[in-house]
Amino acid sequence: MSGDFLPEGTLRGLPGPLPANERILWQGAPTTGGLLVRVYHARLVAAWFAACALAFGLTAGSPVSALATVGPTLAVGAVGLALLWLFAWLSHRTTVYTITDRRVVLHTGIALPVTHNVPFAQVEGAALRAFTDGSGDLPLRLRPGLRIAYLQLWPHARPWRIARTEPMLRSVPDADAVAALLARAVEAHAAASQTVRPVIVPRPRAVQENPGRLVAAE
Repeated sequence: MSGDFLPEGTLRGLPGPLPANERILWQGAPTTGGLLVRVYHARLVAAWFAACALAFGLTAGSPVSALATVGPTLAVGAVGLALLWLFAWLSHRTTVYTITDRRVVLHTGIALPVTHNVPFAQVEGAALRAFTDGSGDLPLRLRPGLRIAYLQLWPHARPWRIARTEPMLRSVPDADAVAALLARAVEAHAAASQTVRPVIVPRPRAVQENPGRLVAAE
């Protein structure tokens, strides 16, 4: 997505200009390799075609017939893996995760871009699933009664949480640091919300003594 097509003042990955009292803490995108393996399950697809090719080769009556069946099977598998990689790369290129001091924003969609705003006030908790390559998934547990359709979020949703969907930052690089930043931002927002109290302004004595008389401001 090119910034040339965004409204003036709008940052990439956000639905509109950032409010003056809000600041971006982090922006990123899922890794292509993580999406390829954990969303599009490239390893399972490769294993399936390899098993099919092996079975065809073992049951073939001659080396010629084995080559005639194994070769096309492996070719189809290679094309399928290439398409999966393309989808993973396009998802990486068109996805922007944003963490501000007030919310998490998920901008996703290859053909039809969609932006999901998740204010911290709607977040009940967050988790981290780290992987050996340093990336990780960060699912956000929403407060009861709040729900986003699973198909609208996929693949940026926690798997199999359909009844109570959880938006998820998929395959985030340097996931430990991002999770720590998110935790600090949520805690700071919660603390600020708890410290804000209604301001009680005492009534002027003249008004207390004579409620019906209008007192001009000095």
